[in-house]
Amino acid sequence: MTELAGWGRYPRHPSETLSPASPKALPSLMASRTGLVARGNGRAYGDAAIGERVTLMTQGLDRIRAFDQATGRIQVEAGVLLSDLLDVVVPRGFFPPVVPGTKFVTIGGMIASDVHGKNHHRDGGFGDHVESLTLALPDGGVVTCSRDENPELLSATIGGMGLTGTILDATFRLRPTETGWMRQTTTVARNLDGAIRALQETSRATYSVAWIDCLASGASLGRSLVFAAEHATRRDIDALRPGAEPYPPSKLGSLGVPLELPSFTLNRLSVSAFNELYFRAGAVKSGYPFLVHWNPYFFPLDGISSWNRIYGRRGFLQYQCVIPTAQAQAVLGSMLERVSKHDNASFLAVLKQLGASHGDLSFPLEGFTLTLDLPVSDDVFPLLNELDRLVVEAGGRLYLAKDARQSPATFEAGYPGLSRFRDLRRAIGATDRISSRLSVRLGI
Repeated sequence: MTELAGWGRYPRHPSETLSPASPKALPSLMASRTGLVARGNGRAYGDAAIGERVTLMTQGLDRIRAFDQATGRIQVEAGVLLSDLLDVVVPRGFFPPVVPGTKFVTIGGMIASDVHGKNHHRDGGFGDHVESLTLALPDGGVVTCSRDENPELLSATIGGMGLTGTILDATFRLRPTETGWMRQTTTVARNLDGAIRALQETSRATYSVAWIDCLASGASLGRSLVFAAEHATRRDIDALRPGAEPYPPSKLGSLGVPLELPSFTLNRLSVSAFNELYFRAGAVKSGYPFLVHWNPYFFPLDGISSWNRIYGRRGFLQYQCVIPTAQAQAVLGSMLERVSKHDNASFLAVLKQLGASHGDLSFPLEGFTLTLDLPVSDDVFPLLNELDRLVVEAGGRLYLAKDARQSPATFEAGYPGLSRFRDLRRAIGATDRISSRLSVRLGI
């Protein structure tokens, strides 16, 4: 048995781990075990990728099977890391259609979580771009899922947190690009109202995201920096950074956190000081476009290896909710007021605009999503229960790939497709065979 945890390092659970040698070996493993779920690179924050009894490690499924440079269509095995894929395709003038906030995830994990990026308001989630996938079923059978073949199973697998089977490979199209740079503009929002308005005003931009100072209060509650961006053209390079390489190296220098920091390191004083410096540094760049490497724009924390150690031995909870547009301003304001008054400072707070989604358990809906990182402590759970109540009353939901503690009642209130998902799980024999700590906790 191995004690496993997600990226938040909470909760922890013992599970037997199995590593299939090839895609061909995986279906027979699934047919011979119960209480199992697949795991990619372990970057789900909570307990979604921890098998109740057995965890299938899929990183060995790491081949790119086909790539048509004329069309951008690519077929990859589920264990391929996004970071490795980027190293291959970016210098060739392509970029994935959707990327999450870290590149250290597998393609299978991206589908199972139906990851959304800074372009969801325009381009949807990663699952919207999957043309087909191969799925190993609980009984060891293998099927192809696409919009024309097994479409209900495809819909349930996208965002289904690995609970319909194990993804073996997937085919999708990449986005063509002229350079490896992003043309970014920064807008200063003095409060939450300004942040929401700025995201709406930049909705024509392909990518947009807001960093929020979640400790600001009063008239400055929710003050933000909004970053809108496009893939830069060669003309952009000529205008903004003459002589720069069109495709700069992707391997940037990185810092590391070699050991767990004491729990008192992240406190209101230290986080407030950081937020003030970050806000002022970003505000200086507002009002004009500039070029930034794709790596720090999409994956700012990946430059700090093992950054989850910052939160100490007990770990942290990443709390991500989405609130429908009509209620977003009032509800998110109420949530930020509670967080700003709480002793547990959030080192990271991000706001994005989302569109609709189509997977039965996919997270996005039309509205605004707020992400908070909070150290695990005894008093953080009552705070999050308060936030859950506000989310449910507003018709919102929590992201399963980040969740480690929501109640079954909160979950069921947020996902109207749950009944259909459970029916499909029963039909394919997954209910008793495929189970993660998350599915057991929430009664999926």
